Amino acid sequence: MAGKKSIDKWQFGDFQTPCLLAHKVIEVLKRNHGIVPDHVVEPTCGKGAFVLASAEGFKGAKIHGYEINPEYVDIANDEIQAKKLKASVEVKEADFFDVNWEKEISNMQGNLLIIGNPPWVTSSELGLLNSTNLPDKTNFQNRKGIEAITGSGNFDISEWMLLKHVSWFANRNGAIAFLCKTSVARKVMRQVRQSPKHRFFGHIYPIDAKAFFGASVEACLFVLTTEIGNADCEVYESLESTSPSHVIGERDGLIVSDVEMYEKWRNLRGQDPVYIWRSGVKHDCSNVMELEKFEDGYVNGFGEKLDIEDTYIYPLLKSSDVGNSRVKSCRKFVIVTQKNVGEDTSEIKEFAPKTWDYLIRHGEYLDNRKSSIYKGKPRFSIFGIGQYSFSDWKIAVSGLYKRLEFNVVAPMNGKPVLFDDTVNFISMNSEEEARFVYELITSQPATDFLSSMIFWDEKRPITTKVLRELSIKEVAQEVGQVDRYLEFIGSNQTSELGQLSLGIAEKVAVYGDKKSS
Repeated sequence: MAGKKSIDKWQFGDFQTPCLLAHKVIEVLKRNHGIVPDHVVEPTCGKGAFVLASAEGFKGAKIHGYEINPEYVDIANDEIQAKKLKASVEVKEADFFDVNWEKEISNMQGNLLIIGNPPWVTSSELGLLNSTNLPDKTNFQNRKGIEAITGSGNFDISEWMLLKHVSWFANRNGAIAFLCKTSVARKVMRQVRQSPKHRFFGHIYPIDAKAFFGASVEACLFVLTTEIGNADCEVYESLESTSPSHVIGERDGLIVSDVEMYEKWRNLRGQDPVYIWRSGVKHDCSNVMELEKFEDGYVNGFGEKLDIEDTYIYPLLKSSDVGNSRVKSCRKFVIVTQKNVGEDTSEIKEFAPKTWDYLIRHGEYLDNRKSSIYKGKPRFSIFGIGQYSFSDWKIAVSGLYKRLEFNVVAPMNGKPVLFDDTVNFISMNSEEEARFVYELITSQPATDFLSSMIFWDEKRPITTKVLRELSIKEVAQEVGQVDRYLEFIGSNQTSELGQLSLGIAEKVAVYGDKKSS
């Protein structure tokens, strides 16, 4: 029985809002946004925390609560009766996905406030539970087919519900105030902006989800107000704040975390034609492919002691190493079966027969890797590999850690260092070049620009997509070092690292048009 209750709690988003938090939310809406609704709707009201707080905070408003759990409906109505609020509040049993909301809302005249705490669960999680508590499967985000493979087609139920609420305000005034994941709030703002008739301004107030709900997730009070706006979103420090600390919004096709900072340094934006950020090696089989030193040999993740050649073994730094600047030595090594994606791996048998035998013995693990990227590729294939992986000098940053901690990484024991696929890096030919580029990307203009685009609550906040928005050449120009930058990239050695091959247009962009100089 306890197991069933746990499943029901998860699939129905049954994380009841504490009364203290509900009252804080009402206070914020009144104090910071001057909200005075004629009707308040709570579409998934649970035991009624928001319903009761709204009734006490918005005198004169009609409060409407809807809840799928009949036991909770009774609890809420008993509390309403006890507080003698029956005249202004009604709570009735209803399934959000079955209600004709357009009809319900059309009967409510005046300013409308939609408030609540929808399920913090994704469609895939509900699918795993075989839950029926799902909306009809429509491609509401216009996802492409490939995204189903990568997993980005998955969505939070609260995101779907919030966008449904947005549609209710096509021809009326009011506000939406929901507790949700911060990432969901940003996704909704992007969807709102894409609408040609958007008329919302957003406001985000971080909340302590661990304290209020026991959930380890970045969450917020997300407020949407109907007003003439550009779909930007103000971010406050806390529920107690009376003015925003910064604004997030869409600029140049990007969602940026700090509009003011981005606009200050937007001249640094541009794909650098030489220094291209990459992700580390992807093999999806750490017990087989990642090794540790043991006496004169190695030991794998199964604890097996190995006697294999060093030919295909390279030093490996993982995200935790790079994130904590432990880059002078390594605790792990990795078997690198290819130097380029798709390369034939059978040559390992000739050049390192012990390594080949080891891979064959553990072939079942490698053959059963679930990712579709390995299908149709040579046996024992890896990804995130290229000539750039084998340069001696690199600059690396962890994609998982909540800070921009760049590190210059030197070769170890005569071999270049490789990284796992949660690390981002660029390659250089020499220590001198690496130190120079490091000074550029850790300069204040560069870190401010990158910080303006990073959302630190994301699971992987620092991505190659974000890093590639920074033109290192433009940083060099900004700090008066462009001549030295051109000296390094003019050596032609950079192309040997497998970096971006320069065409005529790119060469003009880097070196300038010599004919006009």
